[in-house]
Amino acid sequence: MKLIFVLLLSSLFLQAGSFSVNITPDPEQKIFSKIKFLDQKQLMYDYIDGVKFSELSDLAYFVPTQELFMISDEGKLFSFKAIFSDRIEKLEPLFAVKLRKKHGKKFKKWRRDSEGMTLDGDGHLLISFEGKAKIAWFHKNSDKKGQMIRTYRLPKILKKSENYRSRNKSLEALAWHSKYGILTATEWPLKRDHKKRQTLYALSGKKWHFKAEPEAKSAIAAIEVMEDGNVLVLERSFTGYMNPFIITLKKVYLNTCKNGMCKTERLLKMNSHQGWDVDNFEGLARVGKNRYVMISDDNDNFFQKTLLIYFEVLD
Repeated sequence: MKLIFVLLLSSLFLQAGSFSVNITPDPEQKIFSKIKFLDQKQLMYDYIDGVKFSELSDLAYFVPTQELFMISDEGKLFSFKAIFSDRIEKLEPLFAVKLRKKHGKKFKKWRRDSEGMTLDGDGHLLISFEGKAKIAWFHKNSDKKGQMIRTYRLPKILKKSENYRSRNKSLEALAWHSKYGILTATEWPLKRDHKKRQTLYALSGKKWHFKAEPEAKSAIAAIEVMEDGNVLVLERSFTGYMNPFIITLKKVYLNTCKNGMCKTERLLKMNSHQGWDVDNFEGLARVGKNRYVMISDDNDNFFQKTLLIYFEVLD
């Protein structure tokens, strides 16, 4: 019996690739609220270029080369050739590397917690970190792939570790805005802020506040700039295995703010107790007009999945 189980497990890992799944309550239905599901995949890879494929935390898509970058919160960078139409046409691994410091040295274990990722207006690959909060530019297309080039100066309030609710709740999300530049967000609000008052930060010091979802421990997992210059936010609420796992996609209107709070629009709420087969979604990337992908972190746990969901935000 034990031998059969081992053989079965081995066969699963031999079948590397992406496989169709469905996380919605109704597989025949494609549109839920303001989200249209275009394609849904489970990514199953053991190692890519000798780097373990697990614990993915964010995405970034470089249109000129049709390259989808994936970052792991263990300081690992993956690249896939990805072609998107009305479904995911192609998804093939290109390379995988471990992130390194400026001179090629390894990051210490407590300094490699890479959580957010984006591409700026010049195509530079930017990554944000928890632990010791920082945002840095990394090589993405040379023999120095994954090596840090420089760090960016953070607003004063984001520099000090003691301002965060914990070292593991700092710079969770990252995006690039054509008007405001680099945007970042903490997983939970800073200590000085109300627990339900979330904030988007520009490195220039500009801030936008918005109300978090009502569920307990609702936290920002990812952000992405939308076609119209507003921000798509992925919020996640998890309070225990017996309680609902809730993923929310919402729109934050940067130019519609009153008394310090910006208008938000809930696009879709996915509740595991209402038929949604959601996992630990942590990353977002825009891949086309009004089209996005989001990815889940499997926590390097056999019972969790790496899910890549391709969707469209409807007007």
